[in-house]
Amino acid sequence: MVDSLILILFLISGAAAGWLGVDLLPEALLVQVNNPEGLRTVLAGFGAFFGLLAGFFFGQLRKRLMAQVRSMPTDLLVSRAVGLILGLLVANLLLAPILLLPLPWEVIFIKPLAAVLSNVFFGVSGYNLAEVHGRTLLRLFSPGNAEALLVAEGVLRPASAKILDTSVIIDGRIRGLLDSGLLEGQVIVAQCVIDELQALADSGNADKRARGRRGLKLLSQLRETYGRRLVVNSTRYEGKGVDDKLQALTADTGGTLLTADYNLAKVAEVKELKVLNLSELVIALRPEVQPGDELQLKIVREGKEAQQGVGYLDDGTMVVVEGASDRLGERLPVVVTGALQNPTGRIVFAQLEQGRPRAERAPGKPR
Repeated sequence: MVDSLILILFLISGAAAGWLGVDLLPEALLVQVNNPEGLRTVLAGFGAFFGLLAGFFFGQLRKRLMAQVRSMPTDLLVSRAVGLILGLLVANLLLAPILLLPLPWEVIFIKPLAAVLSNVFFGVSGYNLAEVHGRTLLRLFSPGNAEALLVAEGVLRPASAKILDTSVIIDGRIRGLLDSGLLEGQVIVAQCVIDELQALADSGNADKRARGRRGLKLLSQLRETYGRRLVVNSTRYEGKGVDDKLQALTADTGGTLLTADYNLAKVAEVKELKVLNLSELVIALRPEVQPGDELQLKIVREGKEAQQGVGYLDDGTMVVVEGASDRLGERLPVVVTGALQNPTGRIVFAQLEQGRPRAERAPGKPR
């Protein structure tokens, strides 16, 4: 609709310029014209044609500018706009004395030329300076804030924003990380993530519906707890899926992508984006279990292989115990023999401690 309106306006403007432009032609040329109305019609047709071309190129330029504005972070957009306004203000203040000077008719063109050049030069300069040195504006807005001064001087590095992936929100452990103070900076939730959670919540599959509703409920609780620290980024990026859009948002904001998706984390690392894999963080925070450590472990089920029993540590780590398949429900002394680390977690292997009396079986358990 907007593109069609632009084409129509340029078409009418070009036709009007051609129609009225006949009056600006030299009289000597108009005398030689036998049919002035026909000349008007021809010039109006040419004007409409060139106006249509100009409208097409203007529409393409508008689309490119709107795409850049949609994908541009809000703080960068505001800083560039402020820099452009200040640059134009300086240009016009310096230009005012020149415009008031009485100049001869022969050099009167200097005034509009100086106006155009000064506005372009100072406008572009203010735009670029705001983009590069926008953080120094912190001094103006908060001169008494020591942290703001340190950030502006580059002494203190500001905390990067944390961009939440859908998997992290559904997982639910992000709230514990925020409550513990381990994660600093703004928490950004992309609009594409909210759309994906809503699609899951409206799904006909019960499991997907439960995950989507759990994620939306968690976001609502985070909003109540942290208020303005939780930011919803409404920028709609181009991309095939949520992962591509999250990577574009991370690249634009310079934030840290927080995800539990192993593949997404690796792709982000290849693109040299800041990424924090929640699964790797949880693994890193688990207590280390070394070969030879003695544990008191309850056997809760049988393992995949023969004679294997399975128990769990307090942090949820699975322990496979050899020779414990017939000891279900018992708490036994075991000795750690090794561990296996993989992208999804860690598995500890153990065996029954020798020389200990056989524990009493739990009531109702088979012998």
